[in-house]
Amino acid sequence: MSKLEFTRQIAATPARVWEVLWNEETYPKWTSPFAPMSTAISDWNEGSEIRFVDGKGEGMICTIRRKIDNKYMSFEMQGMVKDGKAVLEGSEVEQWKGGQENYTLTEKDSGTELYIELTSTGMDEGMVDYFRKVWPVALDKLAELATGNAVQ
Repeated sequence: MSKLEFTRQIAATPARVWEVLWNEETYPKWTSPFAPMSTAISDWNEGSEIRFVDGKGEGMICTIRRKIDNKYMSFEMQGMVKDGKAVLEGSEVEQWKGGQENYTLTEKDSGTELYIELTSTGMDEGMVDYFRKVWPVALDKLAELATGNAVQ
């Protein structure tokens, strides 16, 4: 099982960071380093399905494992979206199934500490390297959106 962790201090309240993370308008902006035109499709309730897809209809199907507004969100990988269709079985799905993506927001004196933890059996070294490069870029965009300040 591979595990990656990312932490970012953001000079905004947890409520503001939460809004930018999951808002329909801002989600595609901060996730654009991963895939242009990213979208999250869900009713955002704990236990519900959520689909993270790019502009081509490709992506992941997850379950919202736990949700505590402005504090914590946890997703568990269930399948993939290929050509706009759900794929819930097969070797590619099995590599990722059960993997998690967890977001913890903690209020600090200077704003919010955002801690992200990714776990998966399917992350090979190439994927780990990709995430290590792209997550910091996405977090810069997130911080910029949350604070209204351009990141240098």
